[in-house]
Amino acid sequence: QVPRDPRTGELVGADDFTAQARQVLANVRGVVEAAGATLADVVSVTVWVTNVDDWAAFDAVYRETFSPPFPTRAVVGASLRGIMVEVSAIAYV
Repeated sequence: QVPRDPRTGELVGADDFTAQARQVLANVRGVVEAAGATLADVVSVTVWVTNVDDWAAFDAVYRETFSPPFPTRAVVGASLRGIMVEVSAIAYV
């Protein structure tokens, strides 16, 4: 998932990492719920960030979104072409 509003396709939080992280995880929630699951069913998350120094900001949003026991996760620095964060999640249903 990327930080785009699924209704409009517009980028959310152009220069605001936290806003982008919240949108990405809201999009993950939307997809998981559309599949008949919840965030509690997510077992693994892979995160790509353009600036690894944004790790703490992502971690804060991650902890607001998921509950313990948290899904496993890997965070990778990457060039994402116009966005600051992207997430892939796997849910077990």
